[in-house]
Amino acid sequence: MSTRDQHFLSLAADLSRQGMEGGQGGPFGSVVVLDGVVVGRGCNQVTSTNDPTAHAEVVAIRDACRSLGRFDLRGAVLYASCEPCPMCLSSALWARVDRIVYANDRFQAAGIGFDDALIYEQVAKPADQRIIPCDHRPNEAAIAVFRDWAAKADRVPY
Repeated sequence: MSTRDQHFLSLAADLSRQGMEGGQGGPFGSVVVLDGVVVGRGCNQVTSTNDPTAHAEVVAIRDACRSLGRFDLRGAVLYASCEPCPMCLSSALWARVDRIVYANDRFQAAGIGFDDALIYEQVAKPADQRIIPCDHRPNEAAIAVFRDWAAKADRVPY
């Protein structure tokens, strides 16, 4: 691993400690780096904000997008103190980051009470077999909005 990767992973670990010791949430930290510069920072804020989506990676991605004034993070690297959970991985994919580098893995996280195995299992199941019932009910109004989006000349693709 490069010295650069170690440096930014250390920053992510520092944020995880600061957030944990500051009572913001679980022991997770993340930074978004573009061209060698930190453009986004985040620590887990789930319990302090009562927001189950306020994972370190999501907070860092939001911070980076806000500071750059764009929703596309192509060219950026996401550094995380732990392997991103399925939600955070999805967020990184939607943000189009180029690479993810993480320190601890999901099995180490499970060992301290942060187990994502159920989520991985649920995502792989057909919608009608998940533990939260997911009922597909086609709706003409919703379909019309999709048709209008497809025809919208000034839409911003992402």
